[in-house]
Amino acid sequence: MATGRKGPAVDGKALLKYGIGLALLGWVIFANWDDRFDPLAASKNLVESQQAILNGDPLPEPYTATPGLRAVLQRPIQWLPLVTAAIVCALATLLTFVRWYLLVRAQDLPFSLRNAMRLGLVGYYFNTFLPGSVGGDLLKAVAISREQTRRTVAVATVMIDRAIGLWGLLWFVGGLGAIFWWLGDPMFANVQIQSLVRRALWLLGISVVGWILLGFLPQRRADRFAGRLLSIPKLGNSLAELWRAVWMYRQKPKAVAVALVLSMVGHIGFVLTFHLAARVFATGDPNQAAGTLAEHFLIVPVGMIVLALFPTPGGVGGGEAAYAWLYTSMLGRAGVIGVLGCLAQRLITLGLGLIGYIVYLRMKTVDPQAMATPSSEVPVDAPADTPNGASAGATDSEPSAPQQVRADSV
Repeated sequence: MATGRKGPAVDGKALLKYGIGLALLGWVIFANWDDRFDPLAASKNLVESQQAILNGDPLPEPYTATPGLRAVLQRPIQWLPLVTAAIVCALATLLTFVRWYLLVRAQDLPFSLRNAMRLGLVGYYFNTFLPGSVGGDLLKAVAISREQTRRTVAVATVMIDRAIGLWGLLWFVGGLGAIFWWLGDPMFANVQIQSLVRRALWLLGISVVGWILLGFLPQRRADRFAGRLLSIPKLGNSLAELWRAVWMYRQKPKAVAVALVLSMVGHIGFVLTFHLAARVFATGDPNQAAGTLAEHFLIVPVGMIVLALFPTPGGVGGGEAAYAWLYTSMLGRAGVIGVLGCLAQRLITLGLGLIGYIVYLRMKTVDPQAMATPSSEVPVDAPADTPNGASAGATDSEPSAPQQVRADSV
């Protein structure tokens, strides 16, 4: 009987997602391979040059074609930005594991920082190499629930950790965007940048108001609303558990505040990672320059969301296409720089994912089919915890977790 150490199997649907991701990545590379000559921009530059000569003004920079990947990849690699980006990305990633650890301990669950790091790295491997981003979260939820008696609470920590990460992105884009706008940053001449910040501020305002009102909601109404969510087809269980997680942590405002601060610090690290990665093939040509740090503070969170939600392994293809669009449409810069920044960042995340795979090899064999069905793995019908921390689901029966998964062996 085979019991060797191996990675999770990949089914037909997963192979299809790999194919879609690689095909999209191939299309993005093909579309950005050759230099692009814009006749309208060239004509405008010629007219401006003629006008400058007539007026005796300094000549504008001459128009040059937008470089393609073929030309950019011939430049020497800038190793200092690449190595620095790898270090910053590793630190920011470890900070997300610390955030999860603090959220677990806020519920008085027995859990060590070492175990949070190990489970976090394995989850990072799943998120990087397997389709979608929920695989790693699912593994963490199953693993931590098997070593806890309050299993519903344990699973809720994973869900609220992801939710706080996304909420931190709203604070990041909305807050910093408002500051840059108020300071009169030139990039806000772009109406799409203005629209992005406005939408982030609206969503942030709605979420903050909802969070405040949630504090006045009695327990019985919270339970009743969770029951209504359960009636929603397909998504009911997940939505109900997310609601219970939010309600449970509404009673822990200090823990949420600390986690939110850690989330925003981590996002700064991820923005700096892309900012440095986009300079790996740097050039002095202003027509081929990477975005400024202020610009990256606004567009990188959008790219992060695409990478997290795009249903291909590590968001491959979708992330590159998103950054190409963000660079051309929102920043008015060469899209190829956005593609290269995403690819350089991907090399870093693949390296971190391989570290997670090494940790994964220390686990006992995991049944991949069991891990593909979240509803059969984690408790979804247990009542929410009471505000005083006594778990109503503390005596839940053990969920049917993946065969041979051992959280203490991670």
